[in-house]
Amino acid sequence: MILCCGEALIDMIPKPTHVERDGFVPYSGGAVFNTAIGLGRLGIQVGMLSGVSNDLFGQQLVATLGASHVDTATLIRSERPTTLAFVQLTDGHATYTFYDENSAGRMIVADDLPALSDDVSALYFGGISLCAEPAAATYEALLQREAGDRVVMLDPNIRPGFIQDIAKYRARLDRMVALSDIVKVSDEDLNWIYPGTEALTEKLEKLRKAGPSVVILTRGGEGASAFLANGFDVSVPVNKVTVVDTVGAGDTFNSGVLASLAEQGLMTKAGLRGASSAAVEQALSFGAKVAAVTVSRAGANPPWRNEL
Repeated sequence: MILCCGEALIDMIPKPTHVERDGFVPYSGGAVFNTAIGLGRLGIQVGMLSGVSNDLFGQQLVATLGASHVDTATLIRSERPTTLAFVQLTDGHATYTFYDENSAGRMIVADDLPALSDDVSALYFGGISLCAEPAAATYEALLQREAGDRVVMLDPNIRPGFIQDIAKYRARLDRMVALSDIVKVSDEDLNWIYPGTEALTEKLEKLRKAGPSVVILTRGGEGASAFLANGFDVSVPVNKVTVVDTVGAGDTFNSGVLASLAEQGLMTKAGLRGASSAAVEQALSFGAKVAAVTVSRAGANPPWRNEL
């Protein structure tokens, strides 16, 4: 099982109404949540570890997970409110305003963490859950506790406006990257992690030397590349589609990559260290294929396997 560890929230998506102003429709979302949904719909055994409210939005999140075959046994339930992310779309590109104070997702602490069963082979971390305390420290503690025995993938999915203590956040990322087997970043993420005038290739080499066996770089419409432990790299183009919006695109890409690696039998530490260029290229191509379906329709709505 791949356990997705991080935020589950409600994306409030603008929709036209019969009056002058748009309304907002609640969609289940969150970067880590979207990846879990994507994996479940692709037929991969997956679970979700997150703080989730018992309120009406929390009930919606749990129902959405169940409908996409995501195991909810490790959810940490409470009476705190659900995080809301109001989305603004400009030419299909999404920006977010978060309402997260005292939320069920944000306020989990290390003592809330459950023991993990032996069938959990990999953990996935990322998103805003890595910068909002105390949850950020809780997820780091989980990673440190489990990284010795299980594969770890990390996608920081950096939201600069959400980071209150930049130095503390960068230090946490450094520690988590060092323990991760797969790290995926966008070109914007990479330039934020390593500010300066160096070329992307130099920054990627810094990231690769920090510890991961596989570093994945996404560049929007220019496709994705992966840099491997053996020094080789591979690249794939995006699948050309009519873009409705980009909500959940990167998260869905991650689910496709993880699904492909799992189906190829590579979701072990040794498997990733020895992964061939062809195997990783196959995983990137599948991730791009899955993401192309998501951007072709509104909101974070990953495809089911039979849609591919």
